[in-house]
Amino acid sequence: MSDSVRPEVAAFAELEQLVKHLGDELASFRRRALQAEARIKSLESTGVKGVVSPERVQFLETENAGLTSRLDAARARTQQMIDRVRFLRQQHDVAGAR
Repeated sequence: MSDSVRPEVAAFAELEQLVKHLGDELASFRRRALQAEARIKSLESTGVKGVVSPERVQFLETENAGLTSRLDAARARTQQMIDRVRFLRQQHDVAGAR
C-alpha cells in the first residue's frame, strides 16, 4: 500500500477481507453440518435396524456436535468482525465530516 492511504482505510480493507473469509468458512461449516444431518436422516428413514453400527452413529453425532461448535464459533467471529467494520465506518464517517 502506498503511504498516501490512510490507516483506517487500510484497516477497513483488511477487515472486509477477514469478514469475507469468515463468511466463506461459516458457509462451509454450515454446508457440512447440513450434509451430515441429511445423511443421518436418510439412514434413519431406511427403517432397517442394524445397518449402522452404534459406534458409527456415535461418531457422526460427535462430528456433528463438533461442526456445530465450530459453526457457532465462526458465527461469533463473524459478528465481531461486523462490529469492527461498523465501528471503523463510523470513525471514517466522523473523520470525513471534519
